[in-house]
Amino acid sequence: MFEGLKSKLQNIQKTFGRSIEAAAVVEAPAAPAPIPGKKPDTFVSRVKNLVIERELIVSEKDINEPLAELEMALLENDVALDVSDAIIGYMKENLVGSHRKIGTSVDTVVAGALRGALLQVLGEGFDPLAYVRAHERPVKILITGVNGTGKTTSIVKMAHYFKINGFSVVLGAGDTFRAGAIEQIAEHARRLGIKVIQHQEGSDPAAVIYDTVEYAKAHNIDVVLADTAGRFHNRKNLMSQLDKIRRVMKPDLVVYVDEAVAGNDAVVRAKDFNDLVGTDAVMLTKADMDPRGGAAISIAHTIGKPILFLGTGQGYDDIVPFRPETIVDELVGVEG
Repeated sequence: MFEGLKSKLQNIQKTFGRSIEAAAVVEAPAAPAPIPGKKPDTFVSRVKNLVIERELIVSEKDINEPLAELEMALLENDVALDVSDAIIGYMKENLVGSHRKIGTSVDTVVAGALRGALLQVLGEGFDPLAYVRAHERPVKILITGVNGTGKTTSIVKMAHYFKINGFSVVLGAGDTFRAGAIEQIAEHARRLGIKVIQHQEGSDPAAVIYDTVEYAKAHNIDVVLADTAGRFHNRKNLMSQLDKIRRVMKPDLVVYVDEAVAGNDAVVRAKDFNDLVGTDAVMLTKADMDPRGGAAISIAHTIGKPILFLGTGQGYDDIVPFRPETIVDELVGVEG
């Protein structure tokens, strides 16, 4: 996952390392006179001496070139400009002017700085199972997004995820606008043995969601997952409908679904949805098809809300809770 970005970031770390090592050797004191019978210091041993036994002092000039390379790599992989600027800023903050004694290699210092910068923009993440355990049941989750991005399939994957982790689930077929949407979610629910509440096509979606919540309360269901019609922010009737659904449902979480492969378009759409109706978390589909990773890196920072899940395939099990530390360690090449 995100193989293109991972390759770029791991190569850039080597560029940072070479730049810092070169600066360290220039600033290192002259080597002592050789001792008869002892092998003279090499380039590597002088760097090791400076980094391990002395202070590592890095100026911005020493890392200007790799910083520029990092910025280009981020932008080429669909990381939003403001997010790229934030990552560069964190890297400067972590590396420039360091005066502490270092007991590790330069490579480890660089990897730590990049890891810290990426974690800063991704935030702390969100544990959906812990959230459900900690909240009054039923936990009501409203799913929204744009048609064609895998929204309905994502809802069913979420339902399966909660079910296999011990929670009871009911689905609300609130997309009464799109032809075939009710049948689609009902068929998925049948295959998984999950209850779905549905009305006929064209009916009031708020009424469907209301009935779903009431069913959950009457049957002690843990999680309500409510589908909605796919919408764009400029479709006033659909946005008004969504606002009505929110008033009726009073969701605990509003989850916006979009495609990881949409890159910056997904970031812009997520921001529009968040600005207009509010978003609590995001699910990105088709993450397995996205070598760039720009949307995953950018959305959490841009809207200030966590990524909840990544969709990684067509099967019901192809859903991964988004854990920032795991993703970042894979990108940077840090072994868990």
